[in-house]
Amino acid sequence: MSTVQTKTEVPDIGKSLSRCESCAVRHHSICGVLSEEELIHLNQIARPRKLKAGDVIVSDEEPIDYFANVVSGVVKLSKFLPDGRQQIVGLLFPPDFLGRAYKNYSSNFAEAATDVELCCFQHDRFEGMLKKFPNLKQKLFETTLNELDAAREWMVLLGRKTAEEKVADLLVMIAKRSALVGCTNLGGFVELPITRADMADYLGLTIETVSRQFTRLKTMKLINIIDKRHIEIPDLDALAQLAGHEL
Repeated sequence: MSTVQTKTEVPDIGKSLSRCESCAVRHHSICGVLSEEELIHLNQIARPRKLKAGDVIVSDEEPIDYFANVVSGVVKLSKFLPDGRQQIVGLLFPPDFLGRAYKNYSSNFAEAATDVELCCFQHDRFEGMLKKFPNLKQKLFETTLNELDAAREWMVLLGRKTAEEKVADLLVMIAKRSALVGCTNLGGFVELPITRADMADYLGLTIETVSRQFTRLKTMKLINIIDKRHIEIPDLDALAQLAGHEL
């Protein structure tokens, strides 16, 4: 990852803690398990970073300089084949953790799918804090296991679900993750962080198939299409049932 700019002056701890208290993702992220004293230590290595949609955060196999919590926006993780083909392997929403501890190189290409705000932690110093604060290490371990569970669920989706179920599942996931930190109500109006082309790549479908499924879901009155990046989900339970799972 590109090195985060640091300053030589002592951080304003009071200002940093105030920023943490007002952070929408703090209590859902790895920071939520820290005491105030531990949070002060974490703040000393934390730096905010803002990116525009389309900005590259880290390239595949690039040395890792920092880890980060996603504070706002969505990050797209991809893998590239030798011939240039791309496969989207994940989407990170607030308060997901970006980066893989105890590894010196990135395993994925990370790009800002929307405008993104990150809270970044310098690589070596963060790994040092994992040794010092067991609660932080345990939370990161739980986060990693949750990501493993999600990856296994996605394997089922890619391997066994129909195109209709795949698109419905993706829309339910976006709605649920957007609601987690108060970005929107559960269901209702939903902003789509990726294009139809990215959805097709992510789901292993063609763009035409994704577009047909949007039309089909609209005909079934499970979604209303506002524009290319916004939909309304009148009944999230019904959409989840079509996707093959319960909320």
